[in-house]
Amino acid sequence: MIRVVLPPHLKVLARIDDEVQLEVAEPVCVSTVLDALEARYPMLKGTIRDHVSRKRRAMVRFFACGEDLSHDPTDTPLPAAIAAGKEPLIIVAAIAGG
Repeated sequence: MIRVVLPPHLKVLARIDDEVQLEVAEPVCVSTVLDALEARYPMLKGTIRDHVSRKRRAMVRFFACGEDLSHDPTDTPLPAAIAAGKEPLIIVAAIAGG
């Protein structure tokens, strides 16, 4: 089971209270986690990555084991601790303004 922590506004949208646990096909990478997340919570499609290009939205970041993976290719395998469910993949949404 892969653990995913979502930002508060996406938890509200998906109607969940805590982290999400997902079965993810190998290889475990950001793209396969997002595929599983969007399959289980279709209301999240387009919120984390673009509908067409499937690229990460500019104000969204991915963290795993304390590392910022936001600019890594989404097919890069995630750390073993994430794949084993020991650590969560954390999705963070930045807020911009002035």
